[in-house]
Amino acid sequence: MIEFDGAEVALEPDRAGDEPVRILHPLDLVLAERRIAVIGPNGSGKSTLARLINGLVLPTAGAVRVRDAAGSPLDTIDDGAKVRRHVGFVFTQPAAQLVMPTVLEDVALSLRREHRRRAERDAAALAVLERFGLAALADRSVHTLSGGQQQLLAIASVLAAGPGILVADEPTTLLDLRNARRIGELLLGLEQQLVVATHDLELAAQCDRALLVEGGRVVADGGPADVIAHYRATV
Repeated sequence: MIEFDGAEVALEPDRAGDEPVRILHPLDLVLAERRIAVIGPNGSGKSTLARLINGLVLPTAGAVRVRDAAGSPLDTIDDGAKVRRHVGFVFTQPAAQLVMPTVLEDVALSLRREHRRRAERDAAALAVLERFGLAALADRSVHTLSGGQQQLLAIASVLAAGPGILVADEPTTLLDLRNARRIGELLLGLEQQLVVATHDLELAAQCDRALLVEGGRVVADGGPADVIAHYRATV
């Protein structure tokens, strides 16, 4: 579960005496559904909202908390390291988070806390790759993968660490239709709670709840069909 308690993000003004520039206006939300879509136009604040959940962006006022596996609240400011372990994050451009030379090594990096011995770590990483249909690519350079394969690997690497929540920021934007649907189906089928910031309304329509963000405010919140209809009526 994710809680926004008056959370906002504001930038200090360039000139003394000016008002702070609000990127995200105060939010009071409880997100308990398993699959939640965050939609809205470019620059609306949806990526900022997504990044608040795992502490990539910190609130300048208010608080953001997530519940760990035991149900205890973790504050993104006070418990940052624990939050980042509990909340995985997938970026729009997977190459930005694929940091190891080969496919196997990238997944193994996520398992270093759980498996100290390299042989055990590599075996566990290979099992993860098999789950995602990437085992045949284990020794390939991450830079030789297609866009769809890179995004799949990024998701596999994040999930290998065992987060309870997955946040994905525009995970299908750079993919062709076939790969976008493949990644979308994968995300929707996860057991973890999913929050996905997306322009892909087909993906959003299959979630349990949708938030529409415009001008740094949540202007619609509810069932995806109603929220998407509201969005289409305003663009």
